[in-house]
Amino acid sequence: MALFAAARQGRKDDAELGTGVWRRAHDRFRRGLDRYHQILEGVEDDAVYNELAGFANQLAQLLPRVRECCVTAQAQHPSEGLDIPGALLQVHRALSRAGNALATTAEAAAMARLDGERWGVASAGLENVRRRAEVVAEDVIEAERLLSEPGQ
Repeated sequence: MALFAAARQGRKDDAELGTGVWRRAHDRFRRGLDRYHQILEGVEDDAVYNELAGFANQLAQLLPRVRECCVTAQAQHPSEGLDIPGALLQVHRALSRAGNALATTAEAAAMARLDGERWGVASAGLENVRRRAEVVAEDVIEAERLLSEPGQ
């Protein structure tokens, strides 16, 4: 049954996001979020897990917002290839930065997990994850702001 659900979701994504840069930006963010959650699976220390899970929840709340940005951008300036529509170049940059920042947040979570396993709650490592998660949110907010500007 999951195979059919995945196929339906793929068709819905193609319809809403296209197959170009907006779909890629969305999918990259989703993969980064998946990777972050994979890292959570290996955390043995409860305190570290709880902290990282809190950040995971905050990051997961951004996915629908990223999707909405990408759907809006696709509606305004459709993309079916690798060319970024010039009118939304800054939006694409903000979404790309968000995806990159999410990947580095996952890396920081992996390091915090290792530190937590060695020395207990690693406040410096968790603080690093928090700062990186804030950067992800700031980039998503920037993409939303740019899309809401008149003339976009």
